[in-house]
Amino acid sequence: MKISVITISYNAAETIEDTIQSVLSQTYQDIEYILIDGGSRDETMDIVEKYRDRIDVIISESDDGIYDAMNKGIKYATGDVIAILNADDTFTSKHVIETAAKRLVELNCDTLYGDLVYVKRENDNKVVRKWISGKFRRDAFLRGWMPPHPTFFVKREVYLKYGAFNTRLKISADYEFMLRILFKENVSTVYLPETLVKMKAGGQSNNSLKNRLRANLEDRLSWELNGLRPLAFTLWRKPFRKIGQFILR
Repeated sequence: MKISVITISYNAAETIEDTIQSVLSQTYQDIEYILIDGGSRDETMDIVEKYRDRIDVIISESDDGIYDAMNKGIKYATGDVIAILNADDTFTSKHVIETAAKRLVELNCDTLYGDLVYVKRENDNKVVRKWISGKFRRDAFLRGWMPPHPTFFVKREVYLKYGAFNTRLKISADYEFMLRILFKENVSTVYLPETLVKMKAGGQSNNSLKNRLRANLEDRLSWELNGLRPLAFTLWRKPFRKIGQFILR
C-alpha cells in the first residue's frame, strides 16, 4: 500500500527542514512525498532543493490559500492513502506511517486518526497542549468534537468519491471535510491511540479572536453546505472543548 504524504509550505524556512526530515526518516518503505509551496519569498525553497532527489513532486507557485494548495497536492497524489503534514508539523516518531498503514490494512478502514500535541515554536519538546481524540462516535460531532486533521490518513478513493477541500472556507475547510465524510457520508474510520504529530502552536484559526470568530462562522457554514443542522450548542462547544487540552505548568 502506497502512502502519499503532502506537505504545504509558505515562507517556512524556520520549520520546513524538520518537517521534511520527519517524513524522509519514516521506516515505511512505500512513501510518495509531495511538497506544494505557495511561492515562498524566504529561503524555504533553498532548503527544499537540498532534498530534491528524495521528494517525488515539488511545486512552488502562487495559490489561493492553504486548502487550495492541499487540493493541488491531492491531484498529484497516486498513493492508496493520503496524509497531509504541513510545514509547522512533524511526525512524533519514525514509525508513525508504518503503524498507521498496518492498522488501516488490518481493519480495512477508509480513514484513520490519532492524537496530537502542540509544542512551543522555539522548543518542540515543550508540550503546551495535548489533543487526545478518543474513539470515534459519529454523534460526537453534535457535541463539538472533531479529530485533529494533521493526524488524518484518508484513502485516495474517498477524495475521488466525495471531493476534497472546499476553498470557499479559508479556516475551517478541514472541519467541513471531516464533517462531510465522517458524519454525513459515514465513511469508516479508526482511532489510533497514539500521538502521531507535533504541531507548533499558533495556527491560523486560533491565533487571534478575529480568526476564532471567523472559524466559528465557517464551522456553521460547514453544516449548511452539507444540508445538516447542528444542535443549538454544537458550534459553541467546539472551541470550548479545547480548554481542557492545555497544559498548565
